Amino acid sequence: MSNFDLHIFEMPKRYTVTAALPYTNGPIHIGHLAGVYVPSDIFVRYLRLRGRDVVFICGSDEHGVPITIRAKKEGKTPQEIVDFFHENIRNSFQEFGISFDNYSRTSDPIHHSTASEFFAKLNANQKFEETESEQLFDQEAQQFLADRFVIGTCPKCGHTESYGDQCEQCGTSHNATDLLNPKSALSGSKPIVKLTKHWFLPLNQYTDFFKKWILKDHKIDWKSNVYGQCKSWIDDGLKPRAVTRDLDWGVPVPVPGAAGKVLYVWFDAPIGYISSTKEWAERLQKDWRPYWQDSDTELIHFIGKDNIVFHCIIFPAMLKAEGSYILPTNVPANEFLNLEGQKLSTSKNWAVWLPDYLVDFPNQQDVLRYVLTANAPESKDNDFTWSDFQARNNNELVAIFGNFINRVIVLVNKYYDNAVPQYDVLSTEDLEILETIKTFPDIIGKDIEAYRFRAASQSMMNLARLGNKYLADAEPWKIFKTDPHRVQNIMFVALQIASALAVLAEPFLPNTSMKLKNALNFNALKQKPNWESLHAEAITIPPEHELHNSELLFSKIEDSQIEYQLQKLEQRKKDNQAESKKISTLKEPVPFESFKAMDLRVGTIVEAQKMPKANKLLVLKVDIGSEVRTIVSGIAEHFQPHEVIGKQVTVLINLKPRLLRGVESQGMILMTENQDGALVFVNPDKQNSPNGAEIA
Repeated sequence: MSNFDLHIFEMPKRYTVTAALPYTNGPIHIGHLAGVYVPSDIFVRYLRLRGRDVVFICGSDEHGVPITIRAKKEGKTPQEIVDFFHENIRNSFQEFGISFDNYSRTSDPIHHSTASEFFAKLNANQKFEETESEQLFDQEAQQFLADRFVIGTCPKCGHTESYGDQCEQCGTSHNATDLLNPKSALSGSKPIVKLTKHWFLPLNQYTDFFKKWILKDHKIDWKSNVYGQCKSWIDDGLKPRAVTRDLDWGVPVPVPGAAGKVLYVWFDAPIGYISSTKEWAERLQKDWRPYWQDSDTELIHFIGKDNIVFHCIIFPAMLKAEGSYILPTNVPANEFLNLEGQKLSTSKNWAVWLPDYLVDFPNQQDVLRYVLTANAPESKDNDFTWSDFQARNNNELVAIFGNFINRVIVLVNKYYDNAVPQYDVLSTEDLEILETIKTFPDIIGKDIEAYRFRAASQSMMNLARLGNKYLADAEPWKIFKTDPHRVQNIMFVALQIASALAVLAEPFLPNTSMKLKNALNFNALKQKPNWESLHAEAITIPPEHELHNSELLFSKIEDSQIEYQLQKLEQRKKDNQAESKKISTLKEPVPFESFKAMDLRVGTIVEAQKMPKANKLLVLKVDIGSEVRTIVSGIAEHFQPHEVIGKQVTVLINLKPRLLRGVESQGMILMTENQDGALVFVNPDKQNSPNGAEIA
C-alpha cells in the first residue's frame, strides 16, 4: 500500500466544518475572508472533490451587543439592523462563491428552540452555578452593561480601549468589572457596580479535562497560536463564566425567574452551528445527529484568532457538560490581515468591503481568493496591498496560469481543429512530466489537510509553471512544420497538464476551474478526471476528444484600477484625520472643589524602558521634586524610550495607584494630540520650571 493510499484510508467517515458566524452589524471585508471564509471554503471544496461526506455550516450571529449599539446610534430596532445585514452578508457570500451547505441566522425559531433546549438541559443537570454578582450598571441609561457595552483599560496590558469581555490588543479574556477606568458605551458615563443574578458555567471544574485534551492531546496537531492562547488561559486559571446577560435582545433565558435576561452571545452563537445543521438536515430530510454526535465525525471550526478561547474552551466545555456531542478535532485560527500597513478598522472605514470589490472587479472573485490565499495570515499578521494584488494577478494568474492554458487551447485549435491530437512514442521528458503530474494531488492534498493553504495554492501554481516551462522549452510553434509528430506529443502532454489543473485548481479558483473544464469539454468525457484518478493516471483526456472554444481565464488589472482603489483609501484617511481634529463635545461643568482636588505638578522623565511583552507601554521614572515616581504610560507606539528622557511633563500626582502588568503606576502624564493627530506632551507653561512646581 502506498503512502497516498494509506493517507486516503485514514480519512474519517464524515466532516462537520463550521465558519465563524459573522456579526450582522456590517458587511464582510477582506479580513474576514482571509481569516475564515476563503480557507474554510478551500478545505470543504477539497473534501468534496475527495468524495467525503461533509457539511459546511455558517449563519448570521444576530444577538451580539455591537448590533444593539449600532441600532441605538441609528435610531433603529436591532431587528431592522440584522435583517438588512443578514441579506447583505448572505448575498455577498453567494456572489463571491463561498459554498456553504447552509447559511442560517440566530434569530430564526429553530435556533431559539435549539439554544433554549441546550441551556435547559444543562440547567436541569445542575451544570450551572446560579450566583449573585456585581455587574456594571449605567445610571443614565438605567441598564446593566453587557461586556461590549463597556470600554476601559485592560488590567493586563494597559490597552485603553479594551472591551468588557476581551482585550483585542493582548487577547486576554476578563470580566467587565476587571477593567480600569470603565465607561459605558451607551452614555459615556462612568458606571456603578450593582448586584444581579446570573447563571455561570464553572470552567474551573473542567481544568483537568482541558489540560489533557488541549495541552497533551492537541499539543502537536493544533496551530501554535491556538495552542499558545489556550495554554495561557489555562495557566492563568479557569474561572466560572456567566452565560446569561441583562438585556432585551437575544434568546430569553428559558427558566422561571429570569425575566429581562438573555443567553450570553458566546453561549448562544456557537449553538448556531448546531441549529444551522438542523435546518440543513430538515431541508434535505436527513438526520443531523451523526454530524454532531457520532465519533466517526471530525468537527472543524474555522475562526479568527480573536475567537480562539470561545471555540477551544467555552464551547467545548458546553459540549462536554451536555454530554452527547463530539468535540472539535481542530480549530485552525488565522492571524489578522492589515490593509496598506494599517490595522483594518470598520469604525474608521479602513477596509476593502466585499460588496464594493464585487462591483469594482466584476467576475474576478478568483483573483481575490488567490491573493488572499497566497498571502494568508496563517502564522502571523500579514498585509494586503493593492500593488501586491495587481502583481499577483498580472504576474502569476495571467502570465503563468492563464498564459499556459491560452497557449494550449489556441495551438490545439490551430493545429488540430480543437481535437486532442494522437500521440506517438512519448519521450523520456514527456513521461517524466506525466509522472510528475501524478504527484501533485498528494502534495496539494496533504498541505490542505494540514491547513497550509498558502503552500497548497503555490503547489497548484507550480503545476501551471511546469506546463509553461514545458511549452517554452519544447517550442511547438517553431517545429510544427519540421517535426509534426513531436508537436502532437507535446500538445497531448500539455493537455494532460491542463486537465490536471482544471481539477486541482478547483478548491482555490472554483470559477476558473469551471471555465477550464468547459473549455476542455469535461462533460463529454466517459470518465471525468478527479482527485483520485489523477494520482493513478495522468492521461485523462484521450486522443480525438473534442474541445470547446474558450475565453481568457484572467485579464490584466490596469494601473488605473489600482490608482482608483488607492484614491478611495486616501480619501478615507483624510476623512479620519479631519474627524480626529474635530473638537470633542465639552463636558459637563464640575465644581471648583473637584478641580482643586487634582494635584498637577511639573516633572522630568529621568528613565524610560519598554514594558516586557506589552507593545504600548513604557515604564517611566519621573522626578517630581520631592521624589522619583514610577509611571506606566501607553505611549510606546509613539515614542522610543530614549526620545522621552529629559522631557518636562505635566503629572497628575494624586491619582490612586494602579497595578499594570505587575508594575504599580503612581500617577498619570498628561498627553494630547496635535493637528496632525500625533501624540504630544502637555508641557508646563514655563520652560525649565523646577520639578515639583505646582500647576494651577
